[in-house]
Amino acid sequence: MGAIDNRPSRLSRPAMTRQLISSGSRFEEEMGYSRAVVDGDWVFVSGTTGFDYATMTIADDLVEQTEQCFRNIEAALKQAGAGLKDVVRVTYILPDASQFEKCWPILRKHFGEIRPACTMISAGLAQPGMKIEIEVTALRGSS
Repeated sequence: MGAIDNRPSRLSRPAMTRQLISSGSRFEEEMGYSRAVVDGDWVFVSGTTGFDYATMTIADDLVEQTEQCFRNIEAALKQAGAGLKDVVRVTYILPDASQFEKCWPILRKHFGEIRPACTMISAGLAQPGMKIEIEVTALRGSS
């Protein structure tokens, strides 16, 4: 005789409202994605580049792009009622893995005390001028 599973099924879970967050980027509408999606206490922030939506420009410098990535991510997290302190997972994507170490001071500045789980991947990005893309997952209230 098997054990009885008393865990609630996904069907009996209270309905959560899914919230879609936009940065206002034309790319989100054109490609059909959201800057972030909130489901319950989870916040999933899409891969975010160093594009400055206020000026519609992207810096040439990797370090400047990295800082802008964090500004863009923080703006999305704020709309979701979260902050960097709630980030539990981060993925860094760079076209040139040999340049990753240049980012470390910025990563340490923002995540040094938070220390989320992380992965770095080397892959091509959507446009040649993009030098880094950062994706995060946050759990509101986890800190």
